[in-house]
Amino acid sequence: MRASGLLTKAEHEKITMRHKAEIPPAVKASLTGRQIRALREHANLSQAVFARYLNLTVGYVSQLERGVRRPTGPALVLLDVIRRKGIEAIL
Repeated sequence: MRASGLLTKAEHEKITMRHKAEIPPAVKASLTGRQIRALREHANLSQAVFARYLNLTVGYVSQLERGVRRPTGPALVLLDVIRRKGIEAIL
């Protein structure tokens, strides 16, 4: 693409994710409902307060704890941070 003139020298030399063979690791932590409830209880928080800290609904937290749903995206990342570093990490 550089030879054809579609990319400038600076663009050609810039390393982007599409040039890298490896993809950065995603959060692979899969927390069970029991583990999520244990995190919340260890922090001595109600479901409502825990949900507020995570910017989730109480119903969603309840579903996570019962195992009806599994956390994904930002919720999974925040729960993993809490698991590793404690609730203080997000306060």
